Parts: sequence; structure tokens; C-alpha cells
Amino acid sequence: MEPTHRIVHPPKARPGDKVAVVSPSWAAPAHFPAIHEQALARLRTLTGLEPVEYPTTRADASPEARAADLNAAFADPEIRAVLATIGGDDQITVVRHLDPALVRADPKPFLGYSDNTNLLNWLWVHGVAGFYGGSTQVHLGPGPGVDALHAASLRAALFVGGTLELTEPGESEDTGRPWDDPAALTSYGEREVTEPWTWHGPPRRVRGRTWGGCLEVLQWILTADRFPLAPESLAGGVLLVETSEELPSAQEVGRILRSMGERGLLSAVDAVVAARPPTSDLEHRASADERRRRREEQREAVVATVAAYNPDAVVVVGVPFGHTRPQWIVPYGGEVTVDGEQRRVLASYD
Repeated sequence: MEPTHRIVHPPKARPGDKVAVVSPSWAAPAHFPAIHEQALARLRTLTGLEPVEYPTTRADASPEARAADLNAAFADPEIRAVLATIGGDDQITVVRHLDPALVRADPKPFLGYSDNTNLLNWLWVHGVAGFYGGSTQVHLGPGPGVDALHAASLRAALFVGGTLELTEPGESEDTGRPWDDPAALTSYGEREVTEPWTWHGPPRRVRGRTWGGCLEVLQWILTADRFPLAPESLAGGVLLVETSEELPSAQEVGRILRSMGERGLLSAVDAVVAARPPTSDLEHRASADERRRRREEQREAVVATVAAYNPDAVVVVGVPFGHTRPQWIVPYGGEVTVDGEQRRVLASYD
């Protein structure tokens, strides 16, 4: 079954173009400027793009002011891509102030994750694809450098397009070092060896366009009726789901997915890609056994709930596109192939 909703793909930027660096949720650069400055320097080096800041990039501001900066970035013909500095928890209050005519008139790639699920979904509803992942404050600024797979998918999203196979980096961190620690500029967080992804459902190959994001934010979006389309708009697609550093329980994950199933969203898609979840936060690092248990419980909740509504869906759990690092940036509204027979995931950045 073909999806009922048309989506356009913004043209790519070119080296030397200007890119907006915005804070649609929390203005982390206002509080940790050293990380932000290092992120901008690395962005220039990695991409050849010239970052442009806005009044609220480094300032805690009202939803109206943050929306005004987004509208300005989308309206400016010299800006050829828009990057979020980080997520937050109130972007849902910003979306009502955005002008869809601006993004339709001059679509440009938007990159963000977590609370930026709000903006990515808004773009998707208004017919514009984006990219899930990336934040200057988390993935470009901290540590000794930018993870190779993140850099590759960043360049693919912004410039080169093409298809990348999403692979397992073999290591993962839930959090980096605290950003008020000077070591955060030169050291990663505590990383551990990862386990293989798990595959569920029939061994078939699905190729479809993506929708989804941070599961907690999706719950807000659906409650606020910010996804006004019928489930058929997701027909044959790939659902992306991941959870945040707030560490929702497996029970809560199952309940959110169950509600999405009752709405008809799970039965509409042909595949589900669930990210490796974080299991610790900056205040408390759980033991290795506890971290493993939490990942297993969340995986079981995802697999069981999807199977209850769509036993024919191909499901893969563990792909690092969410709140852990290294992170793949993945298409949002673009095409992803979930190959349950070959056990591969390929993403198109065109």
C-alpha cells in the first residue's frame, strides 16, 4: 500500500553556504559556551559551511522568540540548512508560531533529535523531509573529535546524499562528561562494548519512508493533535522509535506504543527500527547488569507491543540513532531499507 501523503526532499547545501545554528528548545550554548565554540569550529572544518547564529541561539527565550528565529532561518535564501544545538522539553510550545509557507517555499534540510521530534514532525506534516539526529552541543562540541559514523551521516545529510549502511560501532556511551568540566572538551564519556542488534518478525525486506522519533515526545505530539493525518499516511513506512535520558520504564514504553497501536499507526508501517536506549544519566550510572537488564526489558516491550498490532512488521532493536553516542543521523521522511533476511539497515540521504 502506498502512503497517502506527499513529501519533498530539500536540495543539498554546498561548501561555503551558510547554515543556521539554532536553539529551538533549550539554549545550551548560553550555559556552556566553550562546548558551543568548539562545535562551531568543528562544523566549519567538517563541512565547509559557515554557521550563522540567531538571537536565541545563546539565550534562554520565549517560544515566540525561538519561533521567530526559526522562521527567519527558513525564510533567508542564503541559509541552506538548519541545525539544532540540542533538544529540551518545551519545543511543543514553539511549533504553533511557525509559518509553514516559508518551509514550503524554500525547503532546506533540518537536523535535530530528541525534543526536535516536534519540529521534524511539523515539517513532515507540511510535506518536507528532514534528518533525525545531530546536535552541535552533544555530537560536535564535546570530546576529542567527532565520531566517524556521525561525521559520515552528517555529510551525507547535508551534501553528498547517497546510501549508507547503518552499522554497529561496537561501543557506546549514555552521557559524556559534564560540560562544566574542562575535560569534556577533550574526552569522551565512559563507553562500553555493545551487544549485537536483535531482529524480529518475518525475514523480509522492507523499504519505506520514515516517521517517528523520541517516544516520549511522540506521545506529546499525538496528545496535542500535532499529527493530524490518517494512519494511511504511514502506509508501508518505517517507524523510528527511541527513548531519552529521562529513562522511561519498559512498561511506559509499552504503553505509549500500545496507544499508537490503538490509533492504527503500528499496523500501518511495515518495519520498526528501535534505537539502543540510554540506561544511565549524569547523576547515576547503573551497574553493568542493571544497564543490560533495562535494555532487554525495553526491547521485549517494543517487540511484544509491535507484534500484537502488526505481526508482519520487521523489527530491529539496537540501532544507534538516538540518545547514545556514537549516533547515526538518519532520514526523517526519507527512505530506509530494513532487510530482515540479510539483517542490514540502509539509509538513503538523497
